[in-house]
Amino acid sequence: MTRESHLATAESILQAIGNTPLVRLNKVVPPNSADVLVKLEYYNPTGSYKDRMAVAMIEEAEKRNDLRPGMTVVEYTGGSTGSSLAFVCTVKGYRFHVVSSDAFAQEKLQTMRAFGADLDVIPSQDGQVTPDLIPRMMERAREISARGPSYFTNQLHNADAAKGYEPIGLEVLEQAGNRIHAFCASVGTAHMLMGVARVLRQIKPSPRIVALEPATSPILSKGTSGAHRVEGIGIGLVPPLLDKRLYDEARPIDELESRRMARRLAREEGIFAGTSTGMNVTGACALARELGPGHTVVTVAVDTGLKYLAGDLYGDENP
Repeated sequence: MTRESHLATAESILQAIGNTPLVRLNKVVPPNSADVLVKLEYYNPTGSYKDRMAVAMIEEAEKRNDLRPGMTVVEYTGGSTGSSLAFVCTVKGYRFHVVSSDAFAQEKLQTMRAFGADLDVIPSQDGQVTPDLIPRMMERAREISARGPSYFTNQLHNADAAKGYEPIGLEVLEQAGNRIHAFCASVGTAHMLMGVARVLRQIKPSPRIVALEPATSPILSKGTSGAHRVEGIGIGLVPPLLDKRLYDEARPIDELESRRMARRLAREEGIFAGTSTGMNVTGACALARELGPGHTVVTVAVDTGLKYLAGDLYGDENP
């Protein structure tokens, strides 16, 4: 039976967001380890879990009357949030003005344009996510939002975003039951980790919650920031809405190892995703080794690998 065969016809494509599969990894997990389950968020309409966040930010703003017909939605983004917001805005009829950078995948920039977004591209330093890049993007978005009737979603400071991710936790509980011993995820805005953690903390005993970040920019684990090429995470500052009470530890993960894991996932597990997913699974496998058989670790496949084909992640030169 296909995933769609038991579903009623959706009245809007926005109803296609969520209810993504949870699958067990069979080949990349080390021997004598816990089970590792991965939530395949690339089943969402734009191929990313950011669809959940985007629709939550827009619809919560509509409920408060902060966003009304005729207004422009404004955001700064590495691309996946922008693609998701552009998608939601075009369905709902809002103009969307977005600030991004050439540090992020061209596929993401092209997707935003395809959905009709007005796009400002901020130049980067050699295609890297440096500590000053996100602040520069944020300032440009503020300038744009001041021009006229607009709603600045301002994702880093928007508490509605985490609400959009709580259903991931609820779905995981339904799919895996209460037999979850650890959950880990890479941190950008931290909204996904926070939303899922709020739900999983209700399990008794509570699973271990681990935040992951690039080893070259370990702002959470070591208090220092640096350059890296893992899109969407490691933004060079502590996310304003990160609640330290909702996670147990932060772990730096090697970017090269994460990129290798992304390619292994495609070639050995049939899971086609990006570097942040490789980082999530690398962290999950480390936890699985530590916990051992009889335990379960859950993580997330963030987005589809189709967003990274123009870069070097899946280039022919890579083993």
